[in-house]
Amino acid sequence: MRKFSHLFFLSLIIISFTACDKKPAADKAQPLSAKQPAYGDILVRGEIGDASNLIPLLASDSSSHSIAGMVYNGLVKYDKDMNIVGDLAESWDITAQGLVITFHLRKNVKWHDGQPFTAADVLYTYQVTVDPKTPTAYAEDFRAVKKAEALDDYTFRVTYDKPFAPALISWSSSILPRHLLLGKDITKSPLARYPIGTGPYKFKEWVAGQKIVLVSNPDYFEGRPYIDGQITRIIPDTATMFLELRAQNLGMMGLTPLQYTRQTENNLFKNNFNKYRYLSFAYTYLGYNLKNPLFTDKRVRQAISYAINKDEIISGVLLGLGKPATGPYKPGSWAYNDKVQNYNYNPQKARELLREAGWTKLNSDGVLEKDGKPFVFEIVTNQGNETRQKCVEIIQRQLKDIGITVKIRILEWSAFVTNFINKRRFDAVILGWTIPLDPDAYDVWHSSKTKPEELNFISYNNPEADEMLVKGRSTFDQKERKKYYDRFQEILAEDQPYTFLYVPDALVITHNRFRGIEPAPIGLEYNFIKWYVPKDEQKYTMTR
Repeated sequence: MRKFSHLFFLSLIIISFTACDKKPAADKAQPLSAKQPAYGDILVRGEIGDASNLIPLLASDSSSHSIAGMVYNGLVKYDKDMNIVGDLAESWDITAQGLVITFHLRKNVKWHDGQPFTAADVLYTYQVTVDPKTPTAYAEDFRAVKKAEALDDYTFRVTYDKPFAPALISWSSSILPRHLLLGKDITKSPLARYPIGTGPYKFKEWVAGQKIVLVSNPDYFEGRPYIDGQITRIIPDTATMFLELRAQNLGMMGLTPLQYTRQTENNLFKNNFNKYRYLSFAYTYLGYNLKNPLFTDKRVRQAISYAINKDEIISGVLLGLGKPATGPYKPGSWAYNDKVQNYNYNPQKARELLREAGWTKLNSDGVLEKDGKPFVFEIVTNQGNETRQKCVEIIQRQLKDIGITVKIRILEWSAFVTNFINKRRFDAVILGWTIPLDPDAYDVWHSSKTKPEELNFISYNNPEADEMLVKGRSTFDQKERKKYYDRFQEILAEDQPYTFLYVPDALVITHNRFRGIEPAPIGLEYNFIKWYVPKDEQKYTMTR
């Protein structure tokens, strides 16, 4: 969903991250050019979903976070090789066995309205995040802080009472402007629609359901971005979006597997665009509402997992551009457990498990019944994602073979998140999560995170899983952490609160007038402020 977005804040422990991933590959080498970087032009990108809230603390969807990520900064961030480096913080000291972090902040950073950024903004962000009245999914990391202090305008210190592995990277969360929010109800702030940050781009315009416009920040502390503006166009249908790309009205979008493998293999695209492919930091899943009586017995969930042929989905829908998912971590990453129980396609095993769970009778329509009730449920997913829609159709057919009737509902993105996911009004759902670099998955899986707007919206509750999550985030030693996360993955594999479907390849296309794109283990956009278009190739002019 990139619902995280950080949908989520990407997380990494204080010790270094050892990546097994290769950097993204370009299908066609970007044209070498002696042309110098120049300021100007606009990147127009397509997205299927509109943002919901541009205060990142209050948003859980990827559309909001992708915009907010250009407007706001954290104290730290990841570099291209997934090392933690400074952002609003120039440096930091870690003492007392990792329990105290003192951040030394950049000076002369200004908010987009001209006010100075100081440690008071960081302290306010901490305070509003842990405030029980703030409806946020991201408070848990900050609740681990015992004491937060602004020692002076440019020194901020946090103290923890016990080891907290994601402590440093948790401060990659967006810092909010105290002078605009202090003493006000953040849920009613105009910043939700008109954000003011410290980031490389300033907010200019949001036409709901149509576009969001950002303009470069000439005073950005890392230097003015070369690209003068970004326009995110909301195009809920990927086929329509592709037509806009073909007409060269878009400069960037994510491709479907069919678009990547076939529809862009012609001279128009080869001459005008560059394609990139890499295993994404994301997975797609079928999640069960565990408050629904149909899914309370784990044998039923296991049966459904056995009845779904992931290989058919990967070959038929992804066209081979992805890998099967077995849990919430990326294959090849240090926390990934490759020894968990696999649910390889086995419809006979699925039928046996359903019989054990009491689904023993087939009615005249060939549907399983228990206590006189047929096994019928609805899977919901979001509009505009052709891959997910094809996926749910295959699942519908495969479950019919074992006597389960699946209904399908496709919903517009914002209604889907607001009225169904957040309100728990679903039987089952096909969605995706971004995979954080750090394995701390507390916000998605811990049983305490099931309240409205929080991310454990399937209501998963397993005390041992909770214990592993707490222990995993409470040690700095990577070997010890891996033991806890290995066991956590074993528990998920047994419980099957999700049927983990696949980790897709990211399939990104950009117009070849954009230079400076340097694929790296972190992805493509880590250095977006360095992208540029040579002066004689620029297409658009941004009005300020």
